[in-house]
Amino acid sequence: MVISKENVLDALKFVVHPEYEKDIVSLGMVEDIEIQGNEIKFSIVLKKPNDPFATSLRNASINSIITHVDKDVKVVGNIETKETKVPTPDAPMSGVKNIIAVASGKGGVGKSTIAVNLAVALAAEGYSVGILDADIYGPSVPKMFGVEADRPFIEKIDGKDRIIPLEKNGVKILSIGFFIDQRDALVWRGPMVTNALKQLMSDGNWGELDFLVMDLPPGTGDIHLTLVQTVSVTGVIIVSTPQDVALADAVKGISMFTGKQVNVPVLGLVENMAWFTPAELPDSKYYIFGKEGCKKLAEKENVKLLGQIPIVQSIREGGDEGIPVVLDSSNPISSAFVELARETVKAVEERNASIAPTKIVEIKKQ
Repeated sequence: MVISKENVLDALKFVVHPEYEKDIVSLGMVEDIEIQGNEIKFSIVLKKPNDPFATSLRNASINSIITHVDKDVKVVGNIETKETKVPTPDAPMSGVKNIIAVASGKGGVGKSTIAVNLAVALAAEGYSVGILDADIYGPSVPKMFGVEADRPFIEKIDGKDRIIPLEKNGVKILSIGFFIDQRDALVWRGPMVTNALKQLMSDGNWGELDFLVMDLPPGTGDIHLTLVQTVSVTGVIIVSTPQDVALADAVKGISMFTGKQVNVPVLGLVENMAWFTPAELPDSKYYIFGKEGCKKLAEKENVKLLGQIPIVQSIREGGDEGIPVVLDSSNPISSAFVELARETVKAVEERNASIAPTKIVEIKKQ
């Protein structure tokens, strides 16, 4: 008999958790099924620490597989239980409904520009929004909001010192850039970087937010891992230009977030610098970095293309002057960012309707 994952799942549907009165498959407690010949391995993800039914669930799973799959299967000793770390009321960002990470495989593709204009557009749509500049080595959010000279202040709340985010254009803002000299280059080792990010997340007084946009550093590294190990990330937006070099790195970003160890949904791709239209030739499009590279990648990876943003001088000027271009409703490019915000909201709603909240850190027990 050739054993399939479907056979295993069908058998485990007979295992009911006594407290929740539902089977462990429907509860989303079965993960990591591996089948090699007649040897079956899988994980039972417990809904709370020290679940008193952990042992009985494991034993019931063994008996059900032997009964409903094959009496000769080897499953004893192969079932691993994992505890899901669930946010507590004091957990970082416990009042934030959706955390959207904005990432890119490489630098220079306009990731921060997208993150800032997305946050402002979401606020303009009536949502409560924050932005956390997690690009520790190159924080640019303060400049893009025109608040480089400002500094957050500390307030003791419930006996704990909290960092009060700045607010501008309807967006709460925190960045490591507020706490360093703009002329200084950060030369930090990994632990220093991750601790800085953790402090911004845990000590920031974010309050209740519909969306928190997180501007991540380019690439894949310590900051990305720290993020997914600290808070439940709703989903990630990958920003890229259409050129092959950038797309190759975008694929790596998608792979990291959707991999087994991280498992954060990709809400979609944003193609930045999609084309250039000269003012004197408004009906012309020049595909300087290639044509529809992100659209093709989105189709290949089966993810959404959330938007295509052209190369427009006013976008760059808005970033340099601290006035996000989306604020200028008379500028045609503003509507592109508004549409991006609306598509992002749709993607988040679809994700939340179909997938359970992203797990944070899992403590494995054999």
